[in-house]
Amino acid sequence: MAYVRQSRTGRTPAGYERSFLSDYIPGKTNYLDDSLRAHLYHLGETEEQKHPAGTYGRAILSRLLIDLSWASSRLEGNTYSRLDTERLIAQGQYAEGKDAQEAQMILNHKAAIELLIDGADDIGFDTYTFLSLHGLLSENLMPDPESSGRLRWRPVHIGGSVYVPLAMPQLIEECFREIIDKAATIKDPFEQAFFIMVQLPYLQPFEDVNKRVSRLGANISLIKNNLCPLTFLDVPERAYIDAQLGVYEMNRYELLRDLFIWAYERSANEYNAVRKSLADPDPFRLRYRKEMHELIGDIVRNCRPDAEAVISSYADKRLAQADRPAFVEMVKKEISRLHMGIIARYRIRPAEFATWQQSKERLF
Repeated sequence: MAYVRQSRTGRTPAGYERSFLSDYIPGKTNYLDDSLRAHLYHLGETEEQKHPAGTYGRAILSRLLIDLSWASSRLEGNTYSRLDTERLIAQGQYAEGKDAQEAQMILNHKAAIELLIDGADDIGFDTYTFLSLHGLLSENLMPDPESSGRLRWRPVHIGGSVYVPLAMPQLIEECFREIIDKAATIKDPFEQAFFIMVQLPYLQPFEDVNKRVSRLGANISLIKNNLCPLTFLDVPERAYIDAQLGVYEMNRYELLRDLFIWAYERSANEYNAVRKSLADPDPFRLRYRKEMHELIGDIVRNCRPDAEAVISSYADKRLAQADRPAFVEMVKKEISRLHMGIIARYRIRPAEFATWQQSKERLF
């Protein structure tokens, strides 16, 4: 702590140490010891752990979108309040007097979180997922739009740090793939999460938005295993910066580890309380969630005037006869109560929703 709090002139310049990555052997090396992992698992376990990946995340999605978008953005200096964030996400209402980039940052988080929840079966510690996360989190925020969703090919500098990241594109790609491959073979979800938080920002594989990618990437294993998410609620910005500097300049992860544990304890306690206030998911709706989302998204995005016929035809082709009437009623009811605050679950954009609303008075 004392070292990273010194002025830059009092700290020794440091380059990327590849051995910090190569010396980590999944299954043998652990940043979190057995007792810490057991402690975190006990805090994070939920009743949904035997259900399909992402079940718990979908149950808390509305709250998670606000909490994680706000808390992660705040660590980047974003000045939106939690209430401002809620209004932006739920109602599309921009806060007065705030920079447009701040709203963009929050909306980008929302899109990235939706990717993790909606694609819980498909996401993982792979190149596609992390490039997609960067593409979503960096949308409309990069000086060079071509760098969004791509590994960097230019040198970068870390503000306030004497750390100098790798500059050679070939080595950046090699190390990025090594990070992803090692993360994928780690068995424990908390070790996976923390490994990404340590190694990804240290490499700086993207021109910007690396820490944001690591924070959402850390939630991949938690979402897939139906564990409580890591939202970074109330994490002090200065403590987070100091913890990152410890990794960058000294290859010391203890400060970041302590912050990770504290942050997860805070998140788990919050979401355990939230979950108790929620109703158990409807098993029929859960079984046909994917089909309903696909169908509603198609109807709204394409402004289908024959929606009722489309729903019935879909049910006839895809569902067992006994389930068709209930499915049709469920979809019709859901369409009738669509509003701006829930369209994200169907991957419908606000402009598409507005066009659909204007194209007809009522379908049913």
